[in-house]
Amino acid sequence: MLLKTLLNHVEKHKSFVYEDAYLVTDDGPDRIKVKVRPRTNAKPICSVCERPGCIYDTLSERSFQFIPLWGIAVVLLYAMRRVDCPDCGVKVEKVPWAHGKCRLTTSFSRFLAVWARRLAWTEVASIFGTTWSRVYDAVRWVVAWGREHQDLSGITAIGIDEVAYKKGHNYLTVVYQLNGDCRRLLWIGKDRTEKTLHEFFSWFGETRTAAIQFVCSDMWKPYLNVIRTCAQNALHILDRFHIMANMNKALDDVRREEVHRLKAEGREPILKKSRWCILKRVTNLTTTQIARLKELMQYNLKTTRAYLLKEDFQSFWEYLSATWAGKFLDAWCTRTMRSKIEPMKKVARSLRGHRELILNWFKGKKQFSSGAVEGLNNKIKTTTKKSYGFRSVEVLQIALYHTIGQLPLPPTTHEF
Repeated sequence: MLLKTLLNHVEKHKSFVYEDAYLVTDDGPDRIKVKVRPRTNAKPICSVCERPGCIYDTLSERSFQFIPLWGIAVVLLYAMRRVDCPDCGVKVEKVPWAHGKCRLTTSFSRFLAVWARRLAWTEVASIFGTTWSRVYDAVRWVVAWGREHQDLSGITAIGIDEVAYKKGHNYLTVVYQLNGDCRRLLWIGKDRTEKTLHEFFSWFGETRTAAIQFVCSDMWKPYLNVIRTCAQNALHILDRFHIMANMNKALDDVRREEVHRLKAEGREPILKKSRWCILKRVTNLTTTQIARLKELMQYNLKTTRAYLLKEDFQSFWEYLSATWAGKFLDAWCTRTMRSKIEPMKKVARSLRGHRELILNWFKGKKQFSSGAVEGLNNKIKTTTKKSYGFRSVEVLQIALYHTIGQLPLPPTTHEF
């Protein structure tokens, strides 16, 4: 079977013909070169308005990298024609196997992008005989096409959070779709400011925003302000993940402060190796940690009192009614404010300030939470770690859209 027959089977173009195909073994690695010519009387297509026009002249021959065959690089050779378009002027023609000025064929770009979802981009470049920059170009094109053709209908629940993308206080704002049948990355923006989140709602559009029923987020004030302004019809939910994370942080601050105080007073270090005993849920403790926790409960320490307050608050999530949950929350906050434990009092003040948003978790029938958001955040960390960090925010954004955005892929004549 001739190579031209295979090419016509997997990628046939109406107005073009595959001519000579020959193997080149000298001057570098082996490669197969395939010459392409236009059919007789086939008019070139303007790359701007995509209408046929007259031939102005012919440029020098260009090479386009195709999908490797048996581990051998395949290159299409074609002399581009220029079109004398009555509307656009003299323009280089549009060819069906490539996009823009890219020297990769569309099929090869899609092929590289599919593998780039599974492997690090450097490995993809090494395996398929190309460069990192060309893999990046392929992924960027596929992401741009996918973002342009993605379906944004039927989105009723979103989650908003921030992720750190390098050392220091450098953050990205991420917005996810949290519908039960679809959980994906919708949008990424640099920084975690009100301006950043306004950019998302501007991109999403007023009509789609009005259809949002649930919004999950943490207590970051810029997010709260923008959601209150832009998503007025949605039920804004602050869920248990961020609340309990803040409470555990306060408990750890109490423990750390008391460890230093006991050491300064020359007393026995009874809180040594107790951190995870008090931060973990009782059901997750090991036998040794349970015994250590029982020993700590015999002492009248601020740490033990703070621990008991934290464990008592777990009952809050078992309520079914927002009214009764609110009564429990008020009583717990009052009791905590009388405890004289400043980190826990700070948590109580925060809960009081966000009381209505916290109770929305019950009004939403506990269907939506930021637990799914944190799971998707872990996928972001995995993608970043796999690449050992990206040099720019733009490259990271493209990689994340490509990995967890569930974007559609450009159509192809053959699945390789």
